[in-house]
Amino acid sequence: MPLVPRQLRPRSRTPGAARALPGRRGGRDRRGPQFPAGKRNLVSRVLAAGFLVLLLLPRSLPGEGVRLRDLVMVSGARDNQLVGYGLVAGLAGDGDKDQAYTKQTVANMLLRYGVNIPSTTLSEKNVAVVMVTADIPPFLKNGARIDVTVASMGDAKSLSGGVLLQTPLLGADGKVYAVAQGPLVLGGFAEGAGGPGGASVTKNHPTTAQIINGALVEKEIPTQFVHDHAVELLLRDPSFNSAAAMAAAINEVFTNSAHAVDATTVHVQLPESAEAAPVDFVAQLNRIEMIPDTPARIIINERTGTIVATASIHISSCAVASGNITINVASTLEVSQPAPFSRTGSTVVTPRTSTTVTEAKSSLVTLQEMPTVEKVAAALNALGATPRDMMSIFEAMKQAGALQAELITR
Repeated sequence: MPLVPRQLRPRSRTPGAARALPGRRGGRDRRGPQFPAGKRNLVSRVLAAGFLVLLLLPRSLPGEGVRLRDLVMVSGARDNQLVGYGLVAGLAGDGDKDQAYTKQTVANMLLRYGVNIPSTTLSEKNVAVVMVTADIPPFLKNGARIDVTVASMGDAKSLSGGVLLQTPLLGADGKVYAVAQGPLVLGGFAEGAGGPGGASVTKNHPTTAQIINGALVEKEIPTQFVHDHAVELLLRDPSFNSAAAMAAAINEVFTNSAHAVDATTVHVQLPESAEAAPVDFVAQLNRIEMIPDTPARIIINERTGTIVATASIHISSCAVASGNITINVASTLEVSQPAPFSRTGSTVVTPRTSTTVTEAKSSLVTLQEMPTVEKVAAALNALGATPRDMMSIFEAMKQAGALQAELITR
């Protein structure tokens, strides 16, 4: 039966009946206008098609949520850390200074090339012993390149201009997975004589460097992300609410395929149609959007004076007064000497100290309930509080029980 709105059903009128005037009840047909039979069928089909279009529209517009790929990592598809011990040559006198392990390392390297020299006879001022570290992403094949970081292990002054000699990079299992080599790139420098009476200039950390694409992958790390026809999504920020919301968002696309195991893990079963193409299935999961649960949290960094607050913090009604106390201590030297033509006494220098205490005027201000971070920021700015004052205010509010948020001090 076609879907016909009630107001479009035909009405019956007796022949010769007078048309009722608008606003009068007598003789008026309140069922709406009527259409010929052909037009009624056309209107019915149009309305039914529009109704189906509304049902097919997505419940949320794109861009309102966050993609799953930005919130989770797939269990099994993880990075691995590599580390190696090597030598940097060509430092023009800025290398290690008479380090026993540097001399021994150089001697061992020369022995590999058929040069047998006692380590005690070597001079390593142009060479530095370094540690080389790298992170190798999953699924990298033989021949791929990764970035490495080089850090001096001895007392080298600078690695500027140095070249890393071939260094094997080992995994936690002791196996070689990559080999690093190449010229170093520094973000700083160290110049000058230094020491007493000398001038020196240092920018950033000249004993740490990088080599972009400096390591060559020699062995692929086996990676498996599908276990028992299922994948596990691991939240980067564990939350029971986010895990439950993620499972619900996945089930809207793949019915009854996901469930939250704990605050970190969401177990997703592969549909039968996706077992032959698990990569495509994970790609579809990554495109699903959801709104993560953001905890009420305030981060305070005392060293830098930085305050970061999330949008879900809540402050109950309270009264706040904040004032600054400044103490100035000044010390001056005064000369005390005997009277003119006096035969006794001597001139002495005596210190004189003066202390001044200044307290800024402040009144007790009542703050109404503030359920959003915008109102909190506006209220504290209205008080004229500095970032240091805000830190003390937040800590006092937390102790008073007026701040419903997690307070973290760095």
